[in-house]
Amino acid sequence: MTPFVRFISLVACSFLIAAPAAAQKFEPQVGQAGKDVIWVPSPDDIVDRMLTMAQVTPNDLVIDLGSGDGKIAIAAAKKFGARSMGIEYNPEMVKLSQANSQVAGVATKATFRNADIFATDFSQATVITMYLLPGLNMKLRPQLLSMKPGTRIASHSFSMEDWDADEISSVDGRRAYFWVVPANVQGGWSVDAGGQKVEMTLEQTFQKIHGTVGIATLQAGLREPKLRGFLISFAYVDAAGVRRDFNGRVNGGKMEGSFRDEKGAEGRWTATKK
Repeated sequence: MTPFVRFISLVACSFLIAAPAAAQKFEPQVGQAGKDVIWVPSPDDIVDRMLTMAQVTPNDLVIDLGSGDGKIAIAAAKKFGARSMGIEYNPEMVKLSQANSQVAGVATKATFRNADIFATDFSQATVITMYLLPGLNMKLRPQLLSMKPGTRIASHSFSMEDWDADEISSVDGRRAYFWVVPANVQGGWSVDAGGQKVEMTLEQTFQKIHGTVGIATLQAGLREPKLRGFLISFAYVDAAGVRRDFNGRVNGGKMEGSFRDEKGAEGRWTATKK
């Protein structure tokens, strides 16, 4: 070997020794530890049911709490046309999610944020999805209940204890839970129904309500009271034995809507919280 060839060989060997090893692609492992939970991906059929039961549309902003590899946020954007955001504590998972959204062709609609779900404002969401542990669901519950009435929540596998779900679906033995955040209607209301004024008192446990209306000295119980998000309905039978049915919307300390009685009379009604 000539001195020149020997020199080139030595340089090449030195380069190979000094060259850094190629960076390995991050591959998440089922069961890997996170901040509060281990990572276990939701099956595709459960993801589809969660987004379907929440009736996601292109008008929605879906925020997935603890978004892992980004599967739910990406599905919300790709299949349902929604804007979506995943909030994930592990920065490597966030990078993987961003890469996955690029591959899926929805990077402009499905975004990801490296953050702690317990230190993040997600109140702008119209739909919340999550696959967390029961204790974490309960820790989040006060924040979820303070969201805008009508906000939809879907959870894989775990409930929120005495806040009964509005729907429980089962897919291949796995459960998905669904709630609609209810308006706060607890307390006294002054109701004006086409000139007839009554005082109404409502008792509330999450989305379940019951109550009475005061008509002169009579306290008439409400029939079929129902609260779904900001929508409310109820009926009562007045002192003359005529049933009136009410449907309306709650907007903070105000309600308004329409009523109809058994004799065909109908009109508008309003209520103000006392």
